[in-house]
Amino acid sequence: MDFFVNDNLIEPEPGDLLISEPYLPDPNFERTVVLICEHDENGTVGFVLNRRSNSIFSDVIVEAAHFDAPLYVGGPVQHDTLHFVHKDMLEMKSGQSLGERLVWGGDFSRLLTRIDTHQIDKKDYRFFVGYSGWSPGQLVEELKTKSWIVYKNKDENLIFDFSTQDLWKKVLREMGGKYRLISNYPVDPRLN
Repeated sequence: MDFFVNDNLIEPEPGDLLISEPYLPDPNFERTVVLICEHDENGTVGFVLNRRSNSIFSDVIVEAAHFDAPLYVGGPVQHDTLHFVHKDMLEMKSGQSLGERLVWGGDFSRLLTRIDTHQIDKKDYRFFVGYSGWSPGQLVEELKTKSWIVYKNKDENLIFDFSTQDLWKKVLREMGGKYRLISNYPVDPRLN
């Protein structure tokens, strides 16, 4: 089934979102929305936005015992790593810009100091264990087989203000047209 408006291949850029097609067979990416942080000749890195873990920040960083920000499973690669994306105006110069008000990473020591002194608003941050990664050319091939839909994201609220259960549907509805129809596809079409 063709989920693209036309046959033109749209490659993602940092800050864009990848929306999995409704029946993507990989359970790591079933009904996911992935924030793209890097996409170049070396490969692609991103974070699944709508897979919340059962842990909080202080569960993995003991120096931040009071900080109860949720952790998200960024993807199936290296679950022993911690990453973050933010819209903290004081930390905009620290990290890699993903758009006008969106940054990937930054000075982790400074982040811990600011957490310890209660200067961080956890609503401005998303923390991820692990990440989603594609080798050079792999994501382009997956885009050609129409496993993903690229959404040229211009709204950082989709990254920070969302319900994990509804994000996949919400983004498709915002895209409108046939994507709005796709958002209503059942998880298991045999039950329809």
